[in-house]
Amino acid sequence: MKLAGMASNRGRNLLHIADTAPGGAEFAVVLTNEAGAPVLDGARERDIPTEVVARAEDELREEHERRLLERLEGYDVDLVCLDGYMRILTETFLDAAPRTLNVHPSLLPAFPGTDAHEQVLDAGVAVTGCTVHVVDETVDGGPIVTQQPVPVYDGDDVGDLKQRVLHEAEFSAYPRAVEWFAEDRVTVEGGEVSIEGDDGGAFPARRLVCEDRGRELRYGENPHQDAAVYLDRAREGASVVGAAQLNEGAKALSYNNYNDADGALRLITEFDDPAAAVIKHTNPAGCATAESLAAAYEDALATDPMSAFGGIVALNRTCGADTAAAITDSFKEVVVAPGYTDSALEELSEKDNLRVLDVGSLDGASEPTVESDLVGGRLVQERDGQSLGPADLETVTDREPTEAQLETMCFAWRTIKHVKSNAILLADGTETVGVGMGQVSRVDAVRLAAMKADEHAEGKDAEGAVMASDAFFPFPDGIEVAAEAGIEAVVQPGGSVNDEDVIDAANEHDVAMTFTGQRAFQH
Repeated sequence: MKLAGMASNRGRNLLHIADTAPGGAEFAVVLTNEAGAPVLDGARERDIPTEVVARAEDELREEHERRLLERLEGYDVDLVCLDGYMRILTETFLDAAPRTLNVHPSLLPAFPGTDAHEQVLDAGVAVTGCTVHVVDETVDGGPIVTQQPVPVYDGDDVGDLKQRVLHEAEFSAYPRAVEWFAEDRVTVEGGEVSIEGDDGGAFPARRLVCEDRGRELRYGENPHQDAAVYLDRAREGASVVGAAQLNEGAKALSYNNYNDADGALRLITEFDDPAAAVIKHTNPAGCATAESLAAAYEDALATDPMSAFGGIVALNRTCGADTAAAITDSFKEVVVAPGYTDSALEELSEKDNLRVLDVGSLDGASEPTVESDLVGGRLVQERDGQSLGPADLETVTDREPTEAQLETMCFAWRTIKHVKSNAILLADGTETVGVGMGQVSRVDAVRLAAMKADEHAEGKDAEGAVMASDAFFPFPDGIEVAAEAGIEAVVQPGGSVNDEDVIDAANEHDVAMTFTGQRAFQH
């Protein structure tokens, strides 16, 4: 799509559109009615042709518009974009020119005219923004194409609003509208605009995020980084962000505490039986389920008590005194649970800087999506809700796994979803034995998990354990290393071009192996 831009001053929206080329649109020409308009220099720097069509002092508006149209005739133009073009256009121009858009610095129909920011401040509204609309003969009254809101903060002045609306609203909304036109998704009929594909659902075409700052943190991931935690008040279900900190004398949660506590909470909600997990740097140092919460915690801790030092503990049952006593036996940063008995809280409160979080009931639905930041955007995906049972596992080796091994595979698969990839997890019964996380080589993750099991675990080792891999084994070496460590059964997704070689290696070492058909990456 070819664009014509019209501006009387800087034309910063036009230059931003030129730089981002939404939908592949590009400017054929930039016109101005002011000979000294800064937009001319910006356009020339981008090799965009320019035209100056100044209106003479005694020239009728219609005559000036006809001269504008004459200049436009020399260019192939599909859409006209106004940006601070300080002239009201009449039917003379609008009937002859291609579709014409404008951006206005308020949420129309509120606050039209040239002093929108002043009107916003005078009205005392909490939200303003911008509107991209089709230009007609009215002042800021044409059909609305899209809008983008921004907050108005206490103490804002006109300059603050100009900057915020430009950079946070106009620079987003105007390219969006141009892209829609470039992709031929816009219909303007009867004074109304409809956009093909501008729909909602799990992944809506547009997203508006509204969060409130909960509090500023002491620092971020590192002491030289500033940080804050924001609240999504519309979300339901257990969360560490909204959790009550029961021992008020302890320090508030740090940035890393929030990350680790959130990861711990996500993990223990995988299980129906009493479960405990110890998290360090968002990875499980250990996880277990058992008949009692205290036993689950002891089993989880025994996986890697050295790494658990200074870690985060999460429980999926009300914490009792016996569990609390076990937790305070070594240094921990945070405990997360759906409740605490009075005696447990008394025990935990004896540790001055142990943060005790009550997240409430774990029965609420978890957030359906997860997100991560990118430079210039965000990744959004469905939460990994897979929960496999023995019937979901396909045995691919000569040796069949026992019923107990199948149950362990399912436990390991639920747990490994929360281990950073490349991930290998060793388990026995419903407790972890060794965890190899975050390796760039899968066979190294196997070696790490086996080393952890044999050197760091207390009362257990890799001998006879079940191994889970969050993705397929690309070569037989991972199976060979596992067999040397004493692994007797493996669960993995399968799907490698070398699956047959991997299966042959398992058969050669008399290792039972099942395929899930699903991967469990966590990054």
